[in-house]
Amino acid sequence: MKIQFEIINPVKHSSWNDSILDDSRCTIFHSSNWASVLSESYNYKPLYFMLTLNGHSTALVATMEINTALTEKRGVSLPFTDYCDPILADGVVFEDIMNGLIEYGDQAKWKSFEFRTENPLSAKIPLSSQFYGHTLDVSGDEKSIVSAFRDSTRRNIRKAEKEGVVVTIAQSQDSVKEFYDLNCVTRREHGLPCQPYIFFEKIYSHIISKKLGIVAIATKDGVNIAGAVFFHFGNRVIYKYGASNREYQHLRANNLIMWKAIQWYCGQDYHRFDFGRTEQGNDGLLQFKRGWGAREYPINYYKYDFRRRAFVADPIKATGLHNCIFRMMPLPLLKLAGSVLYRHAG
Repeated sequence: MKIQFEIINPVKHSSWNDSILDDSRCTIFHSSNWASVLSESYNYKPLYFMLTLNGHSTALVATMEINTALTEKRGVSLPFTDYCDPILADGVVFEDIMNGLIEYGDQAKWKSFEFRTENPLSAKIPLSSQFYGHTLDVSGDEKSIVSAFRDSTRRNIRKAEKEGVVVTIAQSQDSVKEFYDLNCVTRREHGLPCQPYIFFEKIYSHIISKKLGIVAIATKDGVNIAGAVFFHFGNRVIYKYGASNREYQHLRANNLIMWKAIQWYCGQDYHRFDFGRTEQGNDGLLQFKRGWGAREYPINYYKYDFRRRAFVADPIKATGLHNCIFRMMPLPLLKLAGSVLYRHAG
């Protein structure tokens, strides 16, 4: 029996996506498209660890190496990603691959290795942080899907339609730019810097233009009031980014956007519609996502500290004084802050 670790850069493998599509556990986040977005936007190094046993692939851990002066060198599976589970063949457990990852991290002088997963890595490993995920089965007909919605969700969809909100589904570069403008306003309202525009340019180049995603823009009397970005791969869809103008919140445009996206994907051989990651304390967003009849489940984050030789608790600090500072910044300065800071965040 011969066990080997092979390190692959999926960006350089033209057939990478075809090789993983047969596994229903793979998502857009395992694809070469998402690897290209992350590596080209932030200069991260793709290191996709493939474990082979007697010449056959038995495990995949998609990883980016982040190396900056602020956060030191570390491995993340994967940065700016809701979740990206290790793909393990039957009979393979996480402990089978962890020793090899630790050995590589030691040699590379990593500070830490982070895993972001839908499924628990192991009952023996403590969590770093935990979030909520929500998933909706869209393999049935529209009528059966709508029947699971809360009454308030259906009312909000009807209200948006009655108020004259119009949702357009697009895959154009202009639609990405329109979303980015809305997103910057939303980020400031939340006290967060804007992602650099190059990040959304790469999303367009590697995902939207490749027909692996859509942009939904809601308008009222010709004014863009809300938007969302969705990715799709295999039989799974994920709601990745959302934005809206608070002045038009009463029109419930976000409800109509989500419904139009569900309609767009329904009947196209997609089975699972994921609503993305939600922080445990974000009650408003949780109520919004729970209104669609989606199944709620935990998203688990783990962090291995190479200096302490152990998995450690390291909750993500979402709020603080920095949020107040960012809310007061003019948009040009907020965009500049994002272009400087996001590469270090990962």
